[in-house]
Amino acid sequence: MSVTIKSPREIELMRESCRILGEVYEQLVTYVKPGMSTKDIDIEGERLIRSYGCVPNFLNYEGYPASICVSVNDEVVHGIPRKDHIIKEGDIVSLDAGLIYKGYHSDAARTVAVGKISPEAQKLIDVTRQAFFEGIKYAKAGNHLYDISNAIDDYVTPFGYGIVRDLVGHGIGTSLHEEPQIPNFRQKRKGILLQPGMTLAIEPMINMGTWEVCWDDDDWTVVTADGSLSAHYENTILITEGEPEILTLGTMK
Repeated sequence: MSVTIKSPREIELMRESCRILGEVYEQLVTYVKPGMSTKDIDIEGERLIRSYGCVPNFLNYEGYPASICVSVNDEVVHGIPRKDHIIKEGDIVSLDAGLIYKGYHSDAARTVAVGKISPEAQKLIDVTRQAFFEGIKYAKAGNHLYDISNAIDDYVTPFGYGIVRDLVGHGIGTSLHEEPQIPNFRQKRKGILLQPGMTLAIEPMINMGTWEVCWDDDDWTVVTADGSLSAHYENTILITEGEPEILTLGTMK
């Protein structure tokens, strides 16, 4: 396994790529309203990314036909935006997106409430978000990669939720997906030793019911096997000599 260690110059480029993505999300999450289509969200997301002089890195990635993955309710990730998919009050919408700035990638995800949602849906969103922060408590030089995985599992499992196993976090840099793969569920091995200069995309994907998922006929959209709600929260982080630096957070958490 070859994990890239970024130079100081590369870290600055990653910081800027991720800072811009954080700003895009601050604007995009406020745009989501009942009555719009998932395609409307994609169009606005791409407009925002390009307004900063950047390129959406999801567009045409391995054939994916949009700039923003828009996944609604039981859709876990990689929902393809459509004009006829209208979001409504009470839905939860997971947005997953990234961009390229001077050759360097950023990646982040947020699940947002559409109007007033159920307390159960809000709890799922909150737990998924907090799972990220529980995991990165261990994202420190000298710890092992799977310390992050185990911390996420330890936090989420007592709620009775399912942690998606078919999809995991990843390294990121001059490619959207680099080594290492980062599971969100408990591992028997320790994993690699974390070192300063590693940039990682940590992304808990949590289902209200079973952890099992299926792929729709479009070969992209991942849905929960039991039709339960799913939430997703992701940031790109930097391993430092001390606490991890969350690069895509912006001013909105």
